[in-house]
Parts: sequence; structure tokens; C-alpha cells
Amino acid sequence: MYSHRFNSDIHITRHASERMAARNINDGELIELIEAGTVKHKDDVRVWVAKNFDNRQDNLLCVAAVLEDKIVVKTVMHHFEWEEK
Repeated sequence: MYSHRFNSDIHITRHASERMAARNINDGELIELIEAGTVKHKDDVRVWVAKNFDNRQDNLLCVAAVLEDKIVVKTVMHHFEWEEK
């Protein structure tokens, strides 16, 4: 899997893959999330990317990822809400 947005390969951890399966999130939704979602940086390498999917009842979907030599998707969440600062 590859992200044109981040110009990088995407690696999905076993944990993230298990969360995707449990939450019925397919590869197409994951790539759309990464390519078109809202990005918030925790620091220089850690990010959250979230996107609303109209056809799903569990919005927002979000990935927690690390930007290294590739994008490492650590987990995939649903019913996500941005924290207020």
C-alpha cells in the first residue's frame, strides 16, 4: 500500500490490522482515510488522521500513525472524537 499524500509506503501493524477487521474497515477505506483525512500532529513523527465516512454509522474513523521512512499505522479507531486543547 502506498500514500501519494505522504509520498511513502504504508505499513499496517498486526494490531492495526486486527482493529480494522474488528471494525469492518477495509483497505480502500484506510487509504481514503490516509489520503483525504484531517491530519493533526502530536509531534514531528506521530500523527492522527481522521475522516468522516457518510456510509458508516461509526464516524469519525481515525488512524494513529508514525511518519518514519514509511507510514506505520499503529491502530485504527472508530467513534473517534478530537480532543479539545
